[in-house]
Amino acid sequence: MEVRTVKRKELEKKLNKLLDIYNFQDYGPNGLQIEGKENISKIAFAVSATADSVAKAVEQKADALIVHHGLFWKFHGVRTITGPFAKRVKPLIENGINLFGYHLPLDAHPEVGNAACIAQKLNMKELTAFGDHKGSPTGLRGKFQSSIKVRELQEQLREILSHEVLLSSPNPEQVIQSLGIITGGANGDWVHCLRSQTDCYLTGEMSEHDWHEAKESGIHMFAGGHHATEQFGVQALQAWIEETFAIETIYIDSKNPA
Repeated sequence: MEVRTVKRKELEKKLNKLLDIYNFQDYGPNGLQIEGKENISKIAFAVSATADSVAKAVEQKADALIVHHGLFWKFHGVRTITGPFAKRVKPLIENGINLFGYHLPLDAHPEVGNAACIAQKLNMKELTAFGDHKGSPTGLRGKFQSSIKVRELQEQLREILSHEVLLSSPNPEQVIQSLGIITGGANGDWVHCLRSQTDCYLTGEMSEHDWHEAKESGIHMFAGGHHATEQFGVQALQAWIEETFAIETIYIDSKNPA
């Protein structure tokens, strides 16, 4: 049986264009982070480039690993390749595995983005860009097909995310019509709901002060877990890769309750 392959440069070019990476000022580099083999016949996908997901990519003989959370972040500064960081970097280099990371571009993309995937699962309508990080959107805002109570939405999200969903609400029985979504650690971005007259907000994490301030501002805020809210974008990207290149792929579920 013929093994389908794609050149590293072609894959990089297509992904960078799809996700429009040059329009984002991110917390780290988007695109190719570690260069490996030129010919790619098997691609692994995971939410994060952890020691576990890297080890499984090696075990499955993947030629590339595509993640949402890569290895290089501005807030880490200069790092030596030692300790836990070495456990992530060295196996990729030793096995010639290309590492691609797409952070904010994969959060915000209107089709394969994390927010878009959740909005699709909620069957939302009238989706528009939402949030702002240095001039670029970071999520989506939309309306529900029919009115729903806050508590009912919490239950739907718990089922979709397979994760406990924290709720800060002035009235869990209130009927709501609109939702802003920015996945992951965007706990402070509920304020965009005030500016856009959006009823409620979904992200991954919730800080102590945001729990109080969102509620006191009349915003219903949901936090469904950083990993749980960001598991769908890489899976949608995996499906896009399969359709575009007809290449073998695998998904590595790097479980994380946070």
